[in-house]
Amino acid sequence: MNSEELFRKITELLSERKTIALCTVIEKIGSGPRDIGAKMIVYDDGKTMGSIGGGHIERIIVKEALKAIKENKSREITLSLGSGEGIETGLICGGSIRIFIDIINPKPRLIIIGSGNIAKPLAEIANIVGFDVIIVDDNMETATKNRFPMVSKIIVNQLTKGIEELDIKSEDFIAIVHGDVEKEYEVLKKILKTKVRYLGLLGSKRKSSEIKRRLIEEGYNKEDVEKIHSPIGLDIGAETPEEIAVSITAELIAVLRGKI
Repeated sequence: MNSEELFRKITELLSERKTIALCTVIEKIGSGPRDIGAKMIVYDDGKTMGSIGGGHIERIIVKEALKAIKENKSREITLSLGSGEGIETGLICGGSIRIFIDIINPKPRLIIIGSGNIAKPLAEIANIVGFDVIIVDDNMETATKNRFPMVSKIIVNQLTKGIEELDIKSEDFIAIVHGDVEKEYEVLKKILKTKVRYLGLLGSKRKSSEIKRRLIEEGYNKEDVEKIHSPIGLDIGAETPEEIAVSITAELIAVLRGKI
């Protein structure tokens, strides 16, 4: 398989929201099955594409790649081919090879519930900093491609049904900025049944407290409810829609980078 085919497959996998490990030979000392630059993709289920040497060598690389995917951290490994330091492969051809395992993630996905005054600058800023943005709303007049040219998808439907059209993943970010309290409440109940990385709700401290109280009284897990970021965004004294969008995006980045 040539590099063009390999990178085409990487693009395809990322579009499917798959995390992969790209394993590349970066150094070879002595004899070895493949030269510097040889590449192999390892999927998160252990499947592979391309080759670095086959057999036992690749089984070791796949094992290390899956560890790296689980930890979401790129790494280097060295394999001993009969001499030198590194992970023993059982081969006797002599020398060693060094592999760089590069973890490649799809863009983090931000699902914005709403398409009003805060949703627009939020979509714009989140897109700039690298989020794949999706709009879900029940207002066909504001949830338009003309208003949101930067987003990858717009779903116009009843909010809970719109959510059903998406395959919500545990790594997704969701910001609810719709404004209709009862509709937002129904969305929250639906999303709480699925673990997500970030769930934020626009509103005052009073609104937040009341909604969380209702959810707990309805039997939702208190720990899950308390994880809802509401009032949404970092407290920077934001007042305008644009400032609020900045505060929300800052909070998204903080969660993404493991700061909160």
